[in-house]
Formats: sequence, structure tokens, C-alpha cells
Amino acid sequence: MNPRISDIPAVAPRPTETLVDVVVEALLAPDRREGKPLPCPRHLPSRAAVLGIVADLRSILFPGFFGATDVTQEELPTHFRTTLENLFPALTWQIQRSFCFHRDISPEDCADEAASAASAFLTRLPDLRSRLALDVQAALDGDPAARGPEETVLCYPGVLAITSHRIAHELFRLGVPILPRLIAEHAHGATGIDIHPGATIGKRFFIDHGTGVVIGETAVIGDNVRLYQGVTLGAKSFPVDGTGAVVKGLPRHPVVEDDVVIYSGATVLGRITIGRGSVIGGNVWVTKSVPPGTRVTQAVAGRESWAEGGGI
Repeated sequence: MNPRISDIPAVAPRPTETLVDVVVEALLAPDRREGKPLPCPRHLPSRAAVLGIVADLRSILFPGFFGATDVTQEELPTHFRTTLENLFPALTWQIQRSFCFHRDISPEDCADEAASAASAFLTRLPDLRSRLALDVQAALDGDPAARGPEETVLCYPGVLAITSHRIAHELFRLGVPILPRLIAEHAHGATGIDIHPGATIGKRFFIDHGTGVVIGETAVIGDNVRLYQGVTLGAKSFPVDGTGAVVKGLPRHPVVEDDVVIYSGATVLGRITIGRGSVIGGNVWVTKSVPPGTRVTQAVAGRESWAEGGGI
């Protein structure tokens, strides 16, 4: 944390006025340099405020675990009501700023839309809480080292990551820009688990250990799926348009059906399907669909050729 001016001792050295003038002038005249700094953005959401909102949401989704840790069952109605009443205006304002920044319009032009999106998001919290309870149970069932659901909620990076993802995914579904990715990347930094907010993930999802897991934007994951550290659900290649720009939004990541286990270091690429009940072994490279009930335990040597931008 940077020290405040008031915290600096009076005897500390100060820059001369001439030095400050020179640096300010140079900062305001960047065109002489190769890199062009970004302009000051208008209506950009506050990262600190968004992360504060996520913290409040965790205290609703897991009351007693985050935020006030002495909440009793009898106090839940008051806890929920008070938190939601404080949360709603903060969430609405950040959504409003994200809409305005994304569209380059004034805040007044998207106030009603932001309030509507925030309201819709809050109505999804009960279902979100139920889904996360299933994720916690999946962690407990999937890890023999887990001593109880409380331990998984407080300690497991996979639970933290899926909590952030389920929050971000609901905002993503509502068409809110920037905020979902901000939430996802904060969880990525905290856990090493990189889940794009656009990825669709079913019930009872568990990531064990977690570090290095990557799940792409258009990935679709079914129910009762378990991943281990270092798993990648990625894309093989990126098609380009006539100008050479990457075409965005196309389905390009794997579909993982129900009851699949993918072990550490496995790489699954492209819009392929891993069939229901399959097991993908560690360090396997998969670029073709796998039928239901298949066990893939080692890569098969082969040679392929690509043309016109295709490839891995």
C-alpha cells in the first residue's frame, strides 16, 4: 500500500518543483515515444467496489463463513435483508458504469437497464446458493482428504473458483460487460484456476488441487464432472475473417458430458465431445471426440497436416 502524504515524515526529501514540472510535461507529451498510453477512460467500473460486492455475495451464499462469522440461523433473515439492501445500489451502480463505458454513453442513458439487470441477478441468488451447496458436496465426496464441508468452503481453491465463476456467469448471461471478467480474473489470480465467465458448468462440479486449470469461454461441462490440476479445456485454432481478424464468439472449446473425470495435465482442445462417463488420464492430448464410457490413458503417436490457418 502506498503511504499517504500525511504519513511521510516532514524531514523526508521532496522533489524540486522543477523536477515535477519536467516529469509532468513528459507524461503529457507521450507521442514522442513508441508506445501510446491509453486515454483516461470514462465511467470505468471500480475494481475495488466490484470485489467488495463479491465479498458481500459470498457472505450471502455462505453465511457465517465469510463476512460476519457469528451469524446464527435465527439471524439469517436480518443478515440477508441488510446485506441485500446495501448490495443492490452498489451492484446497480457498477453495472451502470460498465454499460456506459462499454457503449460510450452517459450514465443516465442506462440507469434503468442497470437496475433491471441487478434485480434479475439478485433473483438468481437462491438457485446459485443451492448449486454451490452441491459443488461443496462434490468436493467433499471427491476428495478423501476432506474432513468436512466447512473445510472445503474455507480452504479449497476449487470451491473459491467455482463460487466466483457462478457469480460471474450469471452476470455474463445478463449481458453485463467487464464485471464478469474482472471477477473471473480475480479468482484466477487467487487460485491459479482460469475459468472464462462464459463457460457453462453443470451441477456438482469439483476441481481438485486446481492450479493451472484453464476452461475456455465456450466450454460446456455437464453434471458430476471432476477435474484435476493442470487440465486445459481449450481451443485448437482461431478462424479469421477476410481482413485477418480473429472471428469471435464461435463454439471452439470442448463439450464434457456428465460423470467425466479428467486427470492432471490433460489437454482437451477444440469443439469435441468427451462422452458421458469417460475417464481422461493424466498428460493426455485429446483433439478428437471420445465416445461415452471411454478410458484414455495415453496418447497415440500420429501425424497430421494443416493448411489455411488450421492447426493447434
